[in-house]
Amino acid sequence: MEFTTNPLYIIAMLASVLVISDWLSKKAFFKKFGIALLVIIVTAVLANIGLVPTSSNLTYDGIFEYIAPGSLFLLLLNVNLGQLKKIGFPILFAFILGSIGTVLGILVAAFVIKDNASFEGVYNALAGMFAGTYTGGSINFNAVALHYEVVDKGTIYTSAVAVDNVVTTLWFFLTIAIPVFLQRFIPRSKLMRSEQEGLEAQQGHPPTDESETLTITSISLLIGISCFTLFISDFLTQLLEQWGFVIPSILILTTIALLLAQISFVSKIKGNMLLGSWGVYLFLAVVGAYCDFAALASAGSLALTLLIFVSITVLVHGIFIFGTNLLLKYDWELIAIASQANVGGGTTALALAKNFKRNELILPSIIIGSIGNALGTYIGFMVAAYL
Repeated sequence: MEFTTNPLYIIAMLASVLVISDWLSKKAFFKKFGIALLVIIVTAVLANIGLVPTSSNLTYDGIFEYIAPGSLFLLLLNVNLGQLKKIGFPILFAFILGSIGTVLGILVAAFVIKDNASFEGVYNALAGMFAGTYTGGSINFNAVALHYEVVDKGTIYTSAVAVDNVVTTLWFFLTIAIPVFLQRFIPRSKLMRSEQEGLEAQQGHPPTDESETLTITSISLLIGISCFTLFISDFLTQLLEQWGFVIPSILILTTIALLLAQISFVSKIKGNMLLGSWGVYLFLAVVGAYCDFAALASAGSLALTLLIFVSITVLVHGIFIFGTNLLLKYDWELIAIASQANVGGGTTALALAKNFKRNELILPSIIIGSIGNALGTYIGFMVAAYL
């Protein structure tokens, strides 16, 4: 069905997914899932029955390149920097623990799944790819893959991508469910959340407001400012690279957003939460679309072997990060968001924070996601070299 690759068709289908998910999230049975999880599930179903593409295309690439970072920028415009010092260290420490858990997971997986001929000599590179991506997201996955030329081995690379997408999606489900389960049996206080809500109430800013009124002026300002900031961030990144400094554009984007958020005129523009949320959910729809079970099935035993390897890695990561919290006694949602920053990256961590209605954790989730982008590549290469 060639029409499924038409950008107009894809956007129409993804918009429909958001409508359906929003409608379902208001129903009694589905309310506990949250709209973020429903978006992923609905799109995954549509993708696996062939109604939307399961592979990269110009529309999906555009959403990753422009919509996702633009949405991140918009959501940051309400950030109160005064709260970062209260919540920055716990989530950063949890993120570091999660990174350690990922490396331990790779080592356990390597002990269980040995190198063999089916890996075609890139076993160590694959381990490094998964170590990198489950430290800070897919950027690290591709960095290691390109260096070791895994991308030239079509079946292996495609299988690795499919496994990564499926496991990442499943882990998003689990990071929503696990905190609910653990909170029931091992309750943890959410003082950081209540402190933030109280402060915002005093300042006249509701903690969560996605029903803000949009006007022609507000929507034009928000889109214009976000697009211009994206342009400036990319330009500065390229300029700094020419001078020998490698700084990801997402860090520059975050810095500019935080500076603008402290300007009263900018922070008072209505509609940023609504537009930002829409963009994040659109991004999650693409994440769901990449959950291609058919690709796994077609790859046969290789995909199954990789699936076992990756499942062990993420399982050990999860046991380690949630297990160590029995001693740390941070709240479970914070731990889940830190874990999601490891496994899925900053944008999915941000989406999880929104799903939990933890707006005070949006900025920390983005920051640790950015740290993961940098740290993951180093860890990926170290693991590949070690194995």
